[in-house]
Amino acid sequence: MNVKTFQSAMMLTLMITLLSCSGNQSKKSEKIEGTEVDIDSACMIVPEYAKGFTVNYVSDGVCLVEVGDPQHILKEGNDDEDYQMPVDYKFALVRNGAKAEIPEGYKVVNVPIERTICMTSLQLSNFTALDAHEVIRGITGTKNLFDKDIKDRVKTGEIVKIGMEGDFDTELVLAANPDVIFISPFKRGGYDAIKETGITLVPHLGYKELDPLGQAEWIKFVALFIGKEKEANEVFAGIKSRYDSVRALTDSVKARPTVFSGEMHGGNWYAVGGRNHLAQLFRDAGAEYIIKDENTGGVNLEFEDMYAKAANADYWRILNSYPDEFSYDALKASEPRNELFKAFKQKHVVYCNMKMTPYYELAPVQPDVLLKDLVAVFHPELVETDYRPKFYRLLK
Repeated sequence: MNVKTFQSAMMLTLMITLLSCSGNQSKKSEKIEGTEVDIDSACMIVPEYAKGFTVNYVSDGVCLVEVGDPQHILKEGNDDEDYQMPVDYKFALVRNGAKAEIPEGYKVVNVPIERTICMTSLQLSNFTALDAHEVIRGITGTKNLFDKDIKDRVKTGEIVKIGMEGDFDTELVLAANPDVIFISPFKRGGYDAIKETGITLVPHLGYKELDPLGQAEWIKFVALFIGKEKEANEVFAGIKSRYDSVRALTDSVKARPTVFSGEMHGGNWYAVGGRNHLAQLFRDAGAEYIIKDENTGGVNLEFEDMYAKAANADYWRILNSYPDEFSYDALKASEPRNELFKAFKQKHVVYCNMKMTPYYELAPVQPDVLLKDLVAVFHPELVETDYRPKFYRLLK
């Protein structure tokens, strides 16, 4: 194919993609909350697993997006059927100057945005999955960053490093000239200085979702702002299909090994709760997480408390940033009592080193890969014999 032919083909593909979501092709009439709106169903965002955002289309080109804490479902004692998200943030996304009556209390954002700042690797993973690095103009830093394209953009100055949470460089934030900034408002914070700039802050709460697929589904949220709804729906459909296929492998498993997670740090053992998305990942992989409580985040335990729960657990999951090759000797050196666990004695530590693996850059949008890694450990007979794990592996 010569250059002109290639360019023509690329232009045609781009035009088809744009038209498919612009309303010039066939549309599907969707009645939403009493309003009949013509929307191409391929471009319509409908959260299936994510509990932290809702989307209401009020016209062709305007949608109302509400964002709240996904973990409210447990804090208020609701079950899934009774769940109603608490609305903490409201946005009216207006595409290409579309007209609609915007209800009071909604912050108007003209979309698609062209420039933004990402505060976390989880947010970055969404842009990577959607092939949209060109929209990113600022990140907090490059420590433990693996993505070559992002690092190259930092080197050329296309992306600036604005500093870490609580110590942002406001001048660099303004220099990045973002249309919006994606934040994690329930984390450490430090957004007061940025608020004073007047730039719209958009909360990204994927990290608080209770289901691995719910976390991955926040690519749809990002897509609403950058005009890649169709791509997000296609990407997520693939993630869901692969995840369900792997999960189905464990449906008939009768012997489910037990597993615990974490390490001692600073005199405490941080353990995720029984309703955390990691606990769900263990269950989907055909294992039983030893903590059965309703906590969605994590709890700090004394070593003795954790040992009482996990002494005889079959497997031990560890995620850390060890500066060298991690080993059982290193695990024992960090806490001599670690050797008392059955999982240590049987060499059943399931390990991922974030210094050697782009865990936070990719894992949020690859829960299917995480799941298969774990199935390969807990039930190796269910995966192909030559399977090569990407994130988790048994520590040698």
